[in-house]
Amino acid sequence: MLDRPIGAKGCHMKLPPTVTLVEVGPRDGFQSEKAFIPTDDKVDIIDALSRTGLKHIQVTSAVHPKAIPQLADAEAVMARIDRRPGVRYRILAPNIRGVQRAIGLKPDAINLMMSVTESHNRANANRSVEESLREYETVVPMIMDAGIAVIGGMGCALGCPFEGRIPIRQLVKIVDRYVSLGIRSTGLSDTVGVANPRLVYDVAAHMLDKYPAVHFHMHFHNNRGLALANILAAMQAGITEFDASIGGLGGCPYAPDASGNIATEDVVNMMVEMGIETGVDLDALLKVSKRLEKVIPHPLDSAVVKSGRPWALQKAPECQVKVG
Repeated sequence: MLDRPIGAKGCHMKLPPTVTLVEVGPRDGFQSEKAFIPTDDKVDIIDALSRTGLKHIQVTSAVHPKAIPQLADAEAVMARIDRRPGVRYRILAPNIRGVQRAIGLKPDAINLMMSVTESHNRANANRSVEESLREYETVVPMIMDAGIAVIGGMGCALGCPFEGRIPIRQLVKIVDRYVSLGIRSTGLSDTVGVANPRLVYDVAAHMLDKYPAVHFHMHFHNNRGLALANILAAMQAGITEFDASIGGLGGCPYAPDASGNIATEDVVNMMVEMGIETGVDLDALLKVSKRLEKVIPHPLDSAVVKSGRPWALQKAPECQVKVG
């Protein structure tokens, strides 16, 4: 008995057998909340996420507390979380001071923060693209000398709220500089959720073809409901690592209308239904969502949290029963 539909003979979607998920809710999600989330709650959620099978968690950001007061407790959080074997804990750092601070917290990896457009990089980092890249000439060796992995950031890589569509040459320019610095892991971010599956496929395929030695991952916001479709397109192009946020939390504080990330629960659910391995226990993840609902003062933006897992069959009625 077949457990899934079969299409026309010889027609198969090009999909990877496994994907890697990076949980960014504790950083990208918590920083977007209006009220400060107590450190105890942050540690509790991160530790619970560490037990779901997730292997990569972006814990916090080493950003100035005046810029992002919601993450002012980065030192306390990093000191108190239970670092489980096999789980890699990441910190985002916006500049040289942030990197110096992050190195002292001994993460497994540091995400560099930079946008690909001049206007958004000035809004987000208060500097030009070239100024950020020049600073990285100093920053990257510092991180590598500390034995910490470096991940290059490319915010607004699929569209900018101030400049619109991004020429591929701009992405190439930045990746070329990253490669010259020895960076071999880079994220392409749809920071304000303007991408579509065709654009995602074209950009991902181009970058993978041009830079076979670079590991690319993608970060999607779900502003217009296309994040899961974009992940599917990215997988077909060859991308196998994606950021996601528990409960769909998040949004860029320096971009208009930048709503939440794609929910980790929804990504894991899609992968489970498609037979793609993530290593993440969806039931355990949904239990974390229930904890999160007690911490976050608004509904979570996750379809699976709202509707439950598919195929949770119920007893059929013996006669017609009006629903609703």
